[in-house]
Amino acid sequence: MPPTNLPISRFCRANSTRRQFLKNSAATISGLALSSCGWRLADVQSTDKALLDRFAEKTGIRVVADVLDSTETMLARLKVGVPQVYSIIYPSDYMVMQMKKLGMLTQLDRSIVGGLDRLKKRFQNPVYDPGNRYSVPFSWGTTGLIYNSEQFKEPPEDWSYLWKRKQELARRMTLLNDVREVMGATLRMLGYSLNSTSQQQVKKAYEKLEELKSAIASFTTDAWRSQMLTGELKVAMCYSSDANEVIANNPKFRYIVPKSGSALWTDTLVIPNGAPNPDAAYKWINFILQADVAASLVQRLGFATPLEDAFYLLTPKVRKNKILFPAEATLENCEGVAPLGKFADVYDRYWTKLTSI
Repeated sequence: MPPTNLPISRFCRANSTRRQFLKNSAATISGLALSSCGWRLADVQSTDKALLDRFAEKTGIRVVADVLDSTETMLARLKVGVPQVYSIIYPSDYMVMQMKKLGMLTQLDRSIVGGLDRLKKRFQNPVYDPGNRYSVPFSWGTTGLIYNSEQFKEPPEDWSYLWKRKQELARRMTLLNDVREVMGATLRMLGYSLNSTSQQQVKKAYEKLEELKSAIASFTTDAWRSQMLTGELKVAMCYSSDANEVIANNPKFRYIVPKSGSALWTDTLVIPNGAPNPDAAYKWINFILQADVAASLVQRLGFATPLEDAFYLLTPKVRKNKILFPAEATLENCEGVAPLGKFADVYDRYWTKLTSI
């Protein structure tokens, strides 16, 4: 069979370093990696080569991976006819909605895909793709705050903590370099939807962020890691998979999902229209949906699986990890980032003003 290309441009609107699943480790062989959402090529190159070898041994298909710098770059490639190169792509939840609207995705043959009935209920009928007609959820997580517990007598519980402790945290905190995440978190703090399409509400969120701007060290999706480790920062907005990776080796750090609510993200597998090898694509999807395969990825790479049976194959320690698997009450207070159509220009306009002053 011909090689199957599996590009994974992980999410993050304009900051794709958040999550990547596949990454080239050599010219002719692929390795698995998580980016700033938790996976690192150097950490997992050998083990994930073994995973790909296992797939090749089982199916006779060699996987070749491309990693793009953003979900938007991936979309641009598909728009100019590159889908004929790729048999599987890994868009984030909000991009599934956009690509579906543009007619770029193949409707999945449910008679071929095995395992959708084993998804946790939350992922069986997602708002971004009702009934999972075009996508299969692969991993998920939350957005929150990581902080150094040794530097706080009173730990943060909500986004409002950043404003209340503005002087103490001045130039010692970072927010994500992501308009929808940052504006969304502020909207939640103010009691609005993360996906608000109210001009007035978005303006209030911008004005609130403007109050905090002078105390923010930077807007960054990845650089906070080293700065937290060296003590330059006290708190950073980040993704749960990132936090889980950092905290695993540094128990002084803690991660919380703010009580007023935050973002719940999902990464998916989809087959683009014009895929050169749809048979191989279905084989990869079914391989990843095997409970033992999914569980092994969680154990090694530290992200949450949406598969119910895979969850119960995890060690008790991982199952009890509240960074990866928050309480249901916490998740009920989170929202997925949804596309806003032309109203996205309003967010972008305020974001440009915020980050340029």
